[in-house]
Amino acid sequence: MSIEEIQNEIVEEFSMFDDWMQRYEYMIELGKSLPLIEEKYKTEDNIIKGCQSKVWVHAELEEDKLVFTADSDAIITKGIIAILIRAFSNQRPKDIIEANTDFIDEIGLKDHLSPTRANGLVSMIKQLKLYAIAYQTQLN
Repeated sequence: MSIEEIQNEIVEEFSMFDDWMQRYEYMIELGKSLPLIEEKYKTEDNIIKGCQSKVWVHAELEEDKLVFTADSDAIITKGIIAILIRAFSNQRPKDIIEANTDFIDEIGLKDHLSPTRANGLVSMIKQLKLYAIAYQTQLN
């Protein structure tokens, strides 16, 4: 499934909820299904800078595709990173680099997050793309 198809799926899922309380609950549920980072990768190097809560992300290349695992010490943040990982994990670095993130606006996420969480969201996207750039460089 392409990044765009996954993003469209996420937008559809969020559109089923009438209000933001339901959407937050759904994000918390998504956070519970997050592919968890191994304890040995919960290091300072893997913490995303710019997030108020702690978010660890680890990336590995498996058969030319980038696989992400993550964790956070905050439930909403865990849901946010779960959404991003669902969209970008198991994809080629080149596709991650080129992917747009309009789906975040489509589900209204930025509008309903506190300014610090919205900044954290931007930092998470940036970090996932930086991993993709680093691995793409290795592939070339």
